[in-house]
Amino acid sequence: MEEKKNILTYEGLKKYEDELHELKVVKRKEVAEKIKEAREQGDLSENAEYDAAKDEQRDIEARIEALEKILKNAEVVVEEDVDLNKISIGCKVKIRDLEFNEDLEYKIVGSSEANSLKGKISNESPVGRALIGAKKGQTVSVETQAGVLKYKVLGIERSEN
Repeated sequence: MEEKKNILTYEGLKKYEDELHELKVVKRKEVAEKIKEAREQGDLSENAEYDAAKDEQRDIEARIEALEKILKNAEVVVEEDVDLNKISIGCKVKIRDLEFNEDLEYKIVGSSEANSLKGKISNESPVGRALIGAKKGQTVSVETQAGVLKYKVLGIERSEN
């Protein structure tokens, strides 16, 4: 079975590459030093520092593995090439929530980059799915558990990050 592609913006790719580098080069060394120091304290069966360092090492290795998997299957969206006539991954959109008459701005990104607190929504989220392919002036409907939400596309632009 082919693994799912991780669609990333260049910003997302860079962020993951930097985190991977930090974990492999800095954090691995730090945790190895903690383990070494804890071993030197003697009996490992009752050594909380050793257990904590081993747990940290396990977490770091798991994150490295997850990042390598994301990067191995990465497909980078070249944001300069994004068609601004319709909404696609890598663009910033301004929409109006028609129920609350509220303007919202989102950057459409791949699912591994999504962070609603930073205004980044996934192309796989209900709102993201509904917006993909929509044009300026178009109204889209989003089925949610709370009912159908309607958004009007006010603008599509290139993301500056």
